[in-house]
Amino acid sequence: MTIEQRVISMHPAVNREVILDIRGLEMEGFSGGSWHKIVHGLDLTLQRGEVLGLIGESGAGKSTVGLAAMGYARSGCRVTGGTVLFKGQDLLRMPAAERRRLRGLKIAYVAQSAAASFNPARRLMDQVIEVAVTRGGRSRDEAVRDAQDLFHRLALPNPETIGFRYPHEVSGGQLQRVMTAMAMACRPDIIIFDEPTTALDVTTQVEVLAAIRRIVEEFQTAAIYITHDLAVVAQLAHRIMVLRHGRLIEEAPTRVMLAHPQHEYTRSLWAVRKLAKDPEPRGDELLKVRGLLAHYGTVPVLEDVTVEVERGRTVAVVGESGSGKSTLARVITGLLKPASGEITFFGEQLPRAVKDRSKEQLRRLQMIHQSPDASLNPRHTVREVIGRPLEFYFGLSGQRREQRIVQLLDMIELSSKYLDRLPSALSGGQKQRVCIARALAANPELIICDEVTSALDQLVQEEILKLLLRLQGELSLSYLFITHDIATVKAIADRVVVMHKGRVVQQGTKAEVLTPPHPAYTKLLLSSVPDVDPDWLNRLLAARQPAVSSVAS
Repeated sequence: MTIEQRVISMHPAVNREVILDIRGLEMEGFSGGSWHKIVHGLDLTLQRGEVLGLIGESGAGKSTVGLAAMGYARSGCRVTGGTVLFKGQDLLRMPAAERRRLRGLKIAYVAQSAAASFNPARRLMDQVIEVAVTRGGRSRDEAVRDAQDLFHRLALPNPETIGFRYPHEVSGGQLQRVMTAMAMACRPDIIIFDEPTTALDVTTQVEVLAAIRRIVEEFQTAAIYITHDLAVVAQLAHRIMVLRHGRLIEEAPTRVMLAHPQHEYTRSLWAVRKLAKDPEPRGDELLKVRGLLAHYGTVPVLEDVTVEVERGRTVAVVGESGSGKSTLARVITGLLKPASGEITFFGEQLPRAVKDRSKEQLRRLQMIHQSPDASLNPRHTVREVIGRPLEFYFGLSGQRREQRIVQLLDMIELSSKYLDRLPSALSGGQKQRVCIARALAANPELIICDEVTSALDQLVQEEILKLLLRLQGELSLSYLFITHDIATVKAIADRVVVMHKGRVVQQGTKAEVLTPPHPAYTKLLLSSVPDVDPDWLNRLLAARQPAVSSVAS
């Protein structure tokens, strides 16, 4: 028996029924005033119960191909050739109304950015069950009960009631899992997962990966799993396709590709990021948060939080989804008023609400958000995005404003050719660079970075981290860096704060926090960092039960 045959035999859920068959897919994208080819004659076959991993760097065409599997091309893209057969029917040639009926019912999609995908004015449950009720033939009560069961399977807290919250009332990781439940609600034949765990902390990611794998196997759903994280795809995919610039670089069963990647580009994706910042000595105190207590309604979300940031240094805040990391950022920036505690910045106490802060206080403290798609106005060009803080804080206009915008683009290693582009014409890494330039336009002293690399592939992550480190050295910037990625902590942090359930459970220098022995929760976090081994998740889940129980108690 060959290696390939042994790999297939290890996944008895995979059978020979072909659900999706793409042949000779050609696609073009519009940029710079003309159409350019972005997918070059791609072939793809997917069987019932099979998970196909699509990997590659930003701009490789992964999401474009995933959407094409639904017979869909996003704005600025078009299909110019090939066929997309879903159970023998060509999605590209069937009537548009028939194609729309299939989406959500027979072919579902889990987007990368849940925050940008939910309607903020509607409760989560109403959005999760909408297709099941309107097109799936279920009663509302039946659909609600099923959604609650899916919430439980996806390890969401309070599965019976969480659906009755609004999107802004749950964490980013929880919102991503709600979107996964929404896609699974109608038990589709195919689900396209577009980076569904990118925004999740490592402990939550373990639970979601296990839940996705369990549900796909249980319902024999075919799935395309799009990711830049090799360690994640190794836990789920039976087969991996590597894309670059819209071309297939390499394809093989997962274990074969992990053991013997053939192409040099594939091997570059395999490389573990080795960027590591040497610890800096303590500097002058810039920001001090003392005894912070905050609530959402009557629910406490921060309890007695104390954190310090020194001038020119980076403090990384780590913890699972819902631990209070982003809430801490909202309180510091004045977007959420604390119930008690104080925040001092440059030795003076900051007003609790953003509306009460002076323009100078606002200028010196900036924030870069996790999702550039959610934080950039899709109708504003790069020139407008970067130019607005220059006008607001410094009154720059005309030629002076234009010169400063070009200088900022040069600082983030983008050229002036991007000035008139909209966010839709930028890659994920380019959009995040624009967000960095917008923050730099205020000439701040402290930048809060909220998961700014989590949505980026490993190659682009390293570029952004190097950029942030360079800017820190040149401008003496301080960072409060919120992340769930331990590799990012190693790369950028001087000090580390570990949060759990709204409390600080450990803090110290990077060496103190990352070197054993660890407190129980820190140990749990570090053990949850995925490994490029298809058996890692199985071993972790088998060994974890006692540890999870003790930490939860």
